[in-house]
Amino acid sequence: MQYLKPVIFTFSNYFTLSRQLMKWIFYLLPVAIGVAMTIQSGINAELRTAINNPLLAAFLSFLGGIMVLGIMLFFSKQSMPSWENYAGISWYKYTGGLLGAFVVYAVIVSVHRVGAANMFVLIVAGQLLTAVLMDHYGWLGLKENHISVQKLLGILLVVAGAYLVNKK
Repeated sequence: MQYLKPVIFTFSNYFTLSRQLMKWIFYLLPVAIGVAMTIQSGINAELRTAINNPLLAAFLSFLGGIMVLGIMLFFSKQSMPSWENYAGISWYKYTGGLLGAFVVYAVIVSVHRVGAANMFVLIVAGQLLTAVLMDHYGWLGLKENHISVQKLLGILLVVAGAYLVNKK
């Protein structure tokens, strides 16, 4: 029985380490998303310049994403919902792709005119303002997390930062 104690201790440490690692991953993932979005905006803007058509550039960007997601779905072991499930879903829950199309197109059209840093600091300011309201009111199924003085100061700093980055 004494031989099992080190093994159990090791497994316990492994799960603790694993939880800590997962926590860090979920904090680093948004940073990676920010990097990817910034690079994506430059790539999509270059595509727009090469084909001289912002709508087609947005379409081709989405087409590449659809192909990757299709491959991922094909190899996924996660079960798919039945067709009946789709009918019971509220219409607005299908609008994420529409918003995504707007974002990709708007970025393609504006990144060369305002620059990546200016554009993304404004995007982040808009995201933060929207996210604070969504958290405060619990919109779209989010847990209510009310606005505090600390959050208001943070928002003001981000908005001030957006102003300073965009100031000529």
